Amino acid sequence: MGLFGRGAGAVHTDPTPLAGIDVLLADLDGVVYAGERAIDHAADALSRAADEGIRVGYITNNASRTPVAVAEQLRGFGLQLEPDDVVTSPQAAVELLRELVPDGATILVIGGEGLTSEVELAGFTVTASAPDRPAAVVQGFHPSVGSVHLAEASYAIRDFGIPWIATNQDWTIPQTRGIAPGNGTLVSAVHTAVGILPIVAGKPERAIFDTAIARFGAASPLMIGDRLDTDIAGANRAGLPSVAVLTGIDGPKQLLAAIPAERPTFILDHLGQLFEPYALPVQEGATTTVGSAVLRLDGDRIIVESPGATHTELLRAGCALIWGSGRQIYGFEVPDQLWNPTT
Repeated sequence: MGLFGRGAGAVHTDPTPLAGIDVLLADLDGVVYAGERAIDHAADALSRAADEGIRVGYITNNASRTPVAVAEQLRGFGLQLEPDDVVTSPQAAVELLRELVPDGATILVIGGEGLTSEVELAGFTVTASAPDRPAAVVQGFHPSVGSVHLAEASYAIRDFGIPWIATNQDWTIPQTRGIAPGNGTLVSAVHTAVGILPIVAGKPERAIFDTAIARFGAASPLMIGDRLDTDIAGANRAGLPSVAVLTGIDGPKQLLAAIPAERPTFILDHLGQLFEPYALPVQEGATTTVGSAVLRLDGDRIIVESPGATHTELLRAGCALIWGSGRQIYGFEVPDQLWNPTT
């Protein structure tokens, strides 16, 4: 099922992305909310899925807040959930810590309450100072993190040769006012100072997916995300089908150019489309059709024969054509219409 579900002449009924799914794993930033703002259709769609018997869990790389705070915000959007329904990268980071340092060790934590609370809950001692000779450094995102905190992490890693765990490496984060630098930019600053790379706990690493699957008892989960390099790449590593939703970071350009490891199963404008039949591509020779969108490959030129009923139909057809060719996007002449809906 997904972008390459059938060939020419096949008898079929287009399924919805939820066909056969027992658990939804939804990213938060760029999927359910952007900062304090709820994303259109998300809460209604996730509530409907839950009402129809699908377990809904949330899986986030954002280390700035606790699961309790996240659950409170989501309830404000009308969603019904408990803090245990939220799986965070700090929780995955703590599991890594348990493997690397003794119980009760002192940990230098760079981040906010979402990270410090999980480290303390696991029985470790939290410090913000390198002279306390920590056994490891754990670094996560918080808006208050600045150069002083990054310097302490750098001193501890370089002087003591201790493990360094990053909750995640997202380069950006959707906020109410727009796209802001994420934890990846802060991790990069420490990397520049110490010359080594961290162990990463969150998406796209498999640990956080394994934690979520075990917690929710998932037999047939579906991952929903807005970032190809974390949400979708992580789902692919974990062997899960995935939805890329166009409400956050990555858009049509990134999807058309996606490398195999970062290609989703489904592409949606918004989460309300989870319940709509998903037209699968039909490929006949040089022609690719999705719904009423038709593309034809003429040498290296991609020609739009029909733009389809929506731009997303055309985008799905473009992805199917390019991805199915075995070539990267750079080998094609791509019409602006594929990635720019206003063209």
